[in-house]
Amino acid sequence: MLLGASLLTACSPAAKMEISGTLNGIESDTLLVCHWAVEGGETQFDTVAMHNGQFAFNVGDTVLKQVNVYAKPSGNGALSMKAMGLVLLPGRPVTINGTLDDYRLGGDAYYEACNEMNELLRPCMEQLDSLRKVCMQMEADGVSADSIRRINAFSQELLNRMQDLRCDFIRSHADQDVAVYALSRDLSVEKIGEMLDVVAEPVRTGVMAPLYRQVKEGYDKEMARRAAAERVKEGNVAPDFTLKDLKGNDFTLSSLRGKYVVLDFWGSWCGWCIKGVPDMKKAYAKHKAKVEFVGIDCRDTEEKWRKAVEEHGMPWLHVRNEGDPDVSVLYAVRGYPTKIVISPEGIILKVVIGEDPEFYTYLDGLLK
Repeated sequence: MLLGASLLTACSPAAKMEISGTLNGIESDTLLVCHWAVEGGETQFDTVAMHNGQFAFNVGDTVLKQVNVYAKPSGNGALSMKAMGLVLLPGRPVTINGTLDDYRLGGDAYYEACNEMNELLRPCMEQLDSLRKVCMQMEADGVSADSIRRINAFSQELLNRMQDLRCDFIRSHADQDVAVYALSRDLSVEKIGEMLDVVAEPVRTGVMAPLYRQVKEGYDKEMARRAAAERVKEGNVAPDFTLKDLKGNDFTLSSLRGKYVVLDFWGSWCGWCIKGVPDMKKAYAKHKAKVEFVGIDCRDTEEKWRKAVEEHGMPWLHVRNEGDPDVSVLYAVRGYPTKIVISPEGIILKVVIGEDPEFYTYLDGLLK
């Protein structure tokens, strides 16, 4: 995704730089930087030139931003998944020195506190990295599955230990901005639930408020999905909803009572959703006299949604899930595409997650 994006150049070195420093161990002389505003921002990509390992660039820090820094591969090499991630505070420049694996941040007490958390977790991270390499080698050598499972079990113990360390760190830094940063990093839903109220009120509503809201909204949605999962089961009544169609008109699910309905949760960003369009077209052409297909677009802008429907020639009914209400949460959707078959009486007959031939087989059998 990064390599295929339209990359921008870094800002002039003469300007005051929000991010600067020295990184060693980079094969090429270029960094790839992915950044976005925590609240409501489009993802942007920059290329940043390095000189003897030194770099400096701006990302426009007027708002709280997430920043990921990658090493641009040499030649035609593949982009490594290894990245350095940070949350950049507006008006607080940061320095970065070290390697992508082992670096220190500077320039503000917040960044220094991030170093403290990283150092706390480093021993577990190093052990996890070693265990992953051991597992890969064991698989290559054909070692028994039982031995690999034992290694994986120990890895899980380390992950659990890291969860506990993060929670302890939040408790001991509850009145600092870094507590929200820690809250947003690799905690389970259960641990997030425990820690949300631990963070002090001034921190929740201060400069880190957008990130805190994001974490809390994610937690609330996950809890709503879990509750919905108990209701959205095969044999239960399909929850009703109203969304806007391509013409801007209200579409209500219950208006299709008396017909079979297929709800297709998808998005233009979802590779498997797009790969499945030809098979969906065949199914639609075969069954449209008996079934109403309803595409429910999720996590797209309106422009991308409309463009995808037109570009891929999807002839069925389309509505956009804008999140109020969030119909993907109402139906406990966790993967895309998700297809749900509903009876003429409004009963959920089948739920299929992923682009799975089972959906088409089931539909053919139901309507033969």
